[in-house]
Amino acid sequence: MELGFLKPLFARPGPWASVYIETTRATEDGAKVQELRERAIAGQLIDAGADAYTTRAVMDRLANEPVSGTPPGRAVFATGAEVVLDLPLTVPPPAGRATWSLLPHVAPLAGLRGDVPTCLVAYIDRTGADLELREGHRRAALGQANGKEWQGRGHRGTPADRHEWHYRNKVENTWNETADVIVDELVRQWPESGADLLILTGDPRERRAVHNRLPERVLAVTVEAESGSRSAGASTAGLDREIDQACERFGQERLRRTLERFHIGRGKPGQHRESSVDTGPGEAAEGVPAVVDAARKHQMATLLLAPDASDGGRQVWIGPGVDEVAVQRGEARAMGVPKPEQARADDAVLRAAAAADCDVLLVPEGMRGPAGGLGAVLRWTL
Repeated sequence: MELGFLKPLFARPGPWASVYIETTRATEDGAKVQELRERAIAGQLIDAGADAYTTRAVMDRLANEPVSGTPPGRAVFATGAEVVLDLPLTVPPPAGRATWSLLPHVAPLAGLRGDVPTCLVAYIDRTGADLELREGHRRAALGQANGKEWQGRGHRGTPADRHEWHYRNKVENTWNETADVIVDELVRQWPESGADLLILTGDPRERRAVHNRLPERVLAVTVEAESGSRSAGASTAGLDREIDQACERFGQERLRRTLERFHIGRGKPGQHRESSVDTGPGEAAEGVPAVVDAARKHQMATLLLAPDASDGGRQVWIGPGVDEVAVQRGEARAMGVPKPEQARADDAVLRAAAAADCDVLLVPEGMRGPAGGLGAVLRWTL
């Protein structure tokens, strides 16, 4: 999960109301069920000490949930009588939950938002390509790449065999030139798109011509889809399935590679004492002290978080600055924080990770991840 969308939360002081609520209304009494859910959320906020104005802002936002087209769930973050961030969730929360805390409680998002890669999709035919950016369920057109207008024979045939060779050669050159135009446009847009995967779909021959011309750095994250067409009104059901499968494979492979780096970095001889995984330099950090230290130094490349991580709920000491986080109160004061306050370790580390443009990966249950559920692969080591 990329964390840039969380930055508005950490730019404002708390305390924060953080709400996770299921919003599905699949049953006949769906409206009544939703009313009970919202009432329970209001009760939790009041019991936690939230002020009446912020509680009202949250309830007003939840009351405006549309009846149709609702996501499985929502996460709402509010402070100072204002909802600052309202996010659709791809997975319904197991139970409605509302907290009132110094930092927004963002850690559950790793399991509820889903780690769906962003895809740049190219719909290709012999005349060019339509480009589209997919971010989960959101789609945005990114323009077109148009080659030379292809001229077919129409109703007139070629009178002699020698003309047939020239005709076919001209068509082949036109296809190649169009493929070059498409590749140039893809390479130009790729860095700014923020995409993780490039999906090529459309006419097989032209699709393959584009694939063969891509530079290595893009080719490594390119997938050809058999379904899909540039034609107006073409069905997207088959293409959607192929993209979902490609995204799942991409996510699994990214997690596998990251965990491999983590275990290698953690297990280097002499880098960590056997008596504790919380101390010692290396290419990986594991446990609250080591991860907090890496967060403070902006060393984290990827934060690893397990569902219901026991280390995530440990209290650490923080200041107003995003990298002002320490395990001990005295340590925070030594950093120049005059009045350190306590916060959950996972939320404090995620605040620092968002500021440093760090990624977060959720380690599923049953997969060997960091002890205590909190770890990181580092950008650099001392």
